[in-house]
Amino acid sequence: MRPIVQISLDIVDLDEALETAHLAMRAGVDWLEAGTPMLMAHGANGVRVLREAFPNVPIVADLKIMDGGYREVEIVAKVGATHVVVMERAHPHTIREVVKAGRDFGVGVMGDNMISDDMVASAKRLEDLGCGYVIHHIGFDERRGIAASGARMPSPLDQLRDVAAAVSVPVQAVGGLTTEQAIACPSYGAPLVVLGAPLTVNDYAFKSADGNLEAIVRNICERVHAQG
Repeated sequence: MRPIVQISLDIVDLDEALETAHLAMRAGVDWLEAGTPMLMAHGANGVRVLREAFPNVPIVADLKIMDGGYREVEIVAKVGATHVVVMERAHPHTIREVVKAGRDFGVGVMGDNMISDDMVASAKRLEDLGCGYVIHHIGFDERRGIAASGARMPSPLDQLRDVAAAVSVPVQAVGGLTTEQAIACPSYGAPLVVLGAPLTVNDYAFKSADGNLEAIVRNICERVHAQG
């Protein structure tokens, strides 16, 4: 798979989210993500607004599905989502229902291994259950809590090569990556590069980061795409 750049719109204000999405598309981003804060604030309407503004762009709905898998996929698929996220910690039957709905509605299923006991084994399990993508994810609270305790903050890069080697589907690394680390992800075997906090979103306010965001995103896109 050629390298893809996805921007996570973890932004509660829809007008600001749309402004950031337009900026991202001008800069060369390939996929848009209706981030979890947006979905919590606006539900499926967040996806609908993005689809109306960007009729031909892939849109990931980061639902972090844990139950009711088929119905949740159906809801966002009908308003324009092209990809959804299900958690590996969900029951296997939930993951299977999400995969079934993905087939029925033409939606790609991304399995997220956040908080799994064995990140490599969980990635393989997600593939075996039918997920077409694996998100190797170290969570926001997990990273911050571990660092606050005085221990080293974990990074998805710690096991990224092992995760990528364990599966045959495209992999994405998420969780506190710096700009240079995000750009390096394809060299680890993870061609789906996601831009989110702290690269493009203020961690705590869930709104766009300050500074010349468009120039930052354009530079990232050019360097990621050059690896294809």
